[in-house]
Amino acid sequence: MSTIIDLRRRIQSVRNSQQITQAMKTVATSRYRRVQKQVVARRPFWHTFPELAISLTRELNLADHPYLQVRPEKKLLVVVITSDKGLCGAFNSNLLNLAASFINEKGQNSQLALIPIGKKAVNFCRNFPWPVAASYSDGVEKKIAAISQSLSQYFDYEFIRQNVDAVYLIYNEFRSVLAPRLTATRLLPLAADLSGRSSEHPEPIWEQEASTIINYLLKFYLKAQLEHVLFESQVAEQAARMMAMENASRNAEDLISSLVLLLNKMRQAAITKELLEIQTTVEALQ
Repeated sequence: MSTIIDLRRRIQSVRNSQQITQAMKTVATSRYRRVQKQVVARRPFWHTFPELAISLTRELNLADHPYLQVRPEKKLLVVVITSDKGLCGAFNSNLLNLAASFINEKGQNSQLALIPIGKKAVNFCRNFPWPVAASYSDGVEKKIAAISQSLSQYFDYEFIRQNVDAVYLIYNEFRSVLAPRLTATRLLPLAADLSGRSSEHPEPIWEQEASTIINYLLKFYLKAQLEHVLFESQVAEQAARMMAMENASRNAEDLISSLVLLLNKMRQAAITKELLEIQTTVEALQ
């Protein structure tokens, strides 16, 4: 009888866990839809603005702009973007495996400085001997604009003064609800083809000095790309958590069905045993 009581308690415990996972799925779905709208609305700008900035730079033949100077990669900044919280499947583990391989490979020939964003990344970077230039955690999704502004100014200062030769970003890019795309990309220096001015379009007429406008646009491009990767990471995180909670709820339902079936079998066996004992007693009295 004690076994049946324990089984009932286990079923109730699994049901309580299922209610929690369903609630977390609902919250993740709401956040996913909100962030996805922002990403989808801004993607045309994020994807076309780099072409615009580089095209204008090509038109002016500004190959000497600091952002375009490709130097030997002796000093690198590596930004690792994860989530603050867990319960999102392999979202963080897959990314951190990629980051570990990337850091170990680049660290053989270069000096690195790490910038973790998210609690998982902060804890991960403690395992490396490389210094942490800055870190961001605790509510990153609410501070995307501030983080982008701070990092863009820091990258601008360090790269122009040649304290850093390149800046790399490692993050999850949202592609579908099923799985994000692991991405390791170079933010600085910019990759641009400055072979010559295009002959298809007339030379633009600038109301201010062209170099001043291009300098502003490239700095704005830097901040916009940082916002881009942070928003992409956020929507990929919420999609991963939504799918993880859905799978957990489904697994809990399967487990409950198995436990209920086992409980029914045990109850039937106990009833059958009691009936046999009663029948045996009756026959013995007769």
